[in-house]
Amino acid sequence: MTKAKICGLTTPADVIAAVDGGAAYVGAVVFPKSPRHVDPVAAAEVFAAARGRAGIVAVTVDADDALLDAIMAGFAPDLIQLHGHEDAARAEAVRARTGAGIIKALPIRTAADLDAADAWEPFADHLMFDAKPPEGATRTGGFGLSFDWTLLADRAWRRPWFLAGGLSPDNVGQAIRISGAPLVDVSSGVESASGVKDAALIAAFLEAVASARA
Repeated sequence: MTKAKICGLTTPADVIAAVDGGAAYVGAVVFPKSPRHVDPVAAAEVFAAARGRAGIVAVTVDADDALLDAIMAGFAPDLIQLHGHEDAARAEAVRARTGAGIIKALPIRTAADLDAADAWEPFADHLMFDAKPPEGATRTGGFGLSFDWTLLADRAWRRPWFLAGGLSPDNVGQAIRISGAPLVDVSSGVESASGVKDAALIAAFLEAVASARA
């Protein structure tokens, strides 16, 4: 049964729409270059409604220890998503410092890119397969790009994994059926403008996920 993560939430209303619709995870992007950036202190109020109802994820990009400390002091997420160039040693250090679980995002364009997942399984609680960003991009995700979902078909990993990149209410059902994803992640696909979530699109996405897994 596929579960959904609604990411890049920036207001309490966004979070309420996600958890009321049945999202299993909600995500805060803590990365100033992103249009979805949330300050760790402000995130405490934004994500208050999710506490105990959904897993709270802090999305980071090569975060230093000071930022990790600010994130944990600010809103104490359940999981830290590593969406940069972190290696396994850094993942272990992040886990030890924060006590949070680890999601490692892996950029995918070809079947060869999936090989990195095997090496990450001992160090991450969840894997995330996301589309590679465009050449020269200043951030590592949130572009609404997708990759060939058939690359994931009939593949198995010991860790639960997310499919991310270019998902929307219109295509997530097909993506689940093709890839077999146990978890899906959406951000720009439920926005009315860059960084602006749309409650109706969030509801439609979660309904589409529920229909695909029925």
